[in-house]
Amino acid sequence: MSTPDPNGSVWRTSSYTGSSGNCVEVAPATAGGTVLVRDTKDREGPVLAVPTAAWRAFLADIPR
Repeated sequence: MSTPDPNGSVWRTSSYTGSSGNCVEVAPATAGGTVLVRDTKDREGPVLAVPTAAWRAFLADIPR
């Protein structure tokens, strides 16, 4: 699922979230070069900006 943001970012929620909302959402930064991460339960709360290369390295380390 994706959610448009008034700031222009399109947030994506994991399909594993279910109805509990215990997950994070991610979006590419509109300025590029970073991935934005926020808490699904607190969409108005803080946003973490992670460099794209670091985000890719993080994803590569997750067991599948």
